[in-house]
Amino acid sequence: MRLFYLVKKEFIEIIRQREMLPLILIAPILQIIVLGYVVKTDITNIPVEIVNLSNNKSAVKIINRINNTPLFNVREISTRDKDHMETLKRGKVKAIIVFRDPLSKSKNALHYPEIQVLMDGVDSNTSAIAAGYFNGIIKKFILDDMEKQGMALPVKSKPLIRFNPELESINYMGPGIVALLLTILALFLTSVSIVREKEQQTMDTLLISRLTPVEIYMGKALPMAVIGLIQTCLGIAIVMLWFRIPLRGNPLYLFLAALIFLPAVLSYALLISTIASTQQQALFFSWFSMITFILLSGLFTPVENIKPGIRFLADINPVRYLIKIIREIFLKGNGIEYFYKDLLALLLITLVILTISTLNFKRFISK
Repeated sequence: MRLFYLVKKEFIEIIRQREMLPLILIAPILQIIVLGYVVKTDITNIPVEIVNLSNNKSAVKIINRINNTPLFNVREISTRDKDHMETLKRGKVKAIIVFRDPLSKSKNALHYPEIQVLMDGVDSNTSAIAAGYFNGIIKKFILDDMEKQGMALPVKSKPLIRFNPELESINYMGPGIVALLLTILALFLTSVSIVREKEQQTMDTLLISRLTPVEIYMGKALPMAVIGLIQTCLGIAIVMLWFRIPLRGNPLYLFLAALIFLPAVLSYALLISTIASTQQQALFFSWFSMITFILLSGLFTPVENIKPGIRFLADINPVRYLIKIIREIFLKGNGIEYFYKDLLALLLITLVILTISTLNFKRFISK
């Protein structure tokens, strides 16, 4: 019963801070929508310049294909050579495609121009993807031309893409954003809870009450857990309704993963709250931790890209497992038999963080 009144007091405290209510209820909706459009890894309209120094008709056909695809935004087509390095330095285009006639003519039935692609490698990801797009266009053109001439490759690869056949990056990033916002809000809101009590000099009132340290700890964590579950529901609804991302798996598994994950992030936030002396310090620790969690979570880059020497940091990152589970449920429709090991790892991490945080909180209370 005493725990109930403490939880009620925490909810009243949150409601009284009117400036926090939009942050809790409205900000997650806006952030998911904005981030859903910003974090897309699909690359289109790559600015390119084409220099056609060839008299080959195939060059014109290839140029027309490049010009008619949404992958490239052809800024200029010229027929004279110039200083390509200076053009790339100005940053107006990401690639320059040069067509030249070969020095020696082939005796084969098919004649193609020599093609040189100059890429701006400052943005290595865009350059690599643009090169892949261009190679795909050239390969498709040559294969079509060979078929018209009555020739064909003995073997053709026909990839069949499952789970995300349109290769829409939002289908991959959207579920991860839900996990990201759940982490951010739970971490920031909880990390200042005990510090706020210290700054408002109300902690002594809690200490002289009949509440045990565990009850105080639970009273601080439970309201944030409820808010976290509400935010999870809002996030799932937004990615499904706004971005049309289908939920192929059982939503109960999502809540199970969230219920295991929330104690981990809330315990870590309360640990920060007992260490920090001011709310500014708590927010700084939370910000630093959040950046680390994101970079090691596999949200933007695969965990396998992390160097083996520091990959153990990703293995103890609870956000990594939550994002992986959410993506499997959303995209693959997997049941618990496919990711139970991730749930067990997440549960183990939660138990360790919860134990450390509880012991530290009891020590903090006894001072």
